[in-house]
Amino acid sequence: MNSPLVSDILNLALIVMVLLLPLTFVRVLIGNKEHKARRSADRLLAVDLMTTLLVGIIVLLALFEESPKTIDLGIALTALAFAGTLATARYISEGRVF
Repeated sequence: MNSPLVSDILNLALIVMVLLLPLTFVRVLIGNKEHKARRSADRLLAVDLMTTLLVGIIVLLALFEESPKTIDLGIALTALAFAGTLATARYISEGRVF
């Protein structure tokens, strides 16, 4: 990263993502108290958002370290999160995973 402006923007993005993680974790723990029927779907959405934030943090750290191998970790986490989200959503809607 040659430009200081790009470095500052990436630092800001990393700070915002790290600050959003605890808020998302609180949403996973609490869920939606007004509508108990939607509680599990809201938690699923919050967990999906947490994995998206984690992948973003991993990719930003890979850009800082200039390490393309670290991006493979983000890709693997994305694939596992996608499969987990699909399985959980199907379990919530139909009561079965497969």
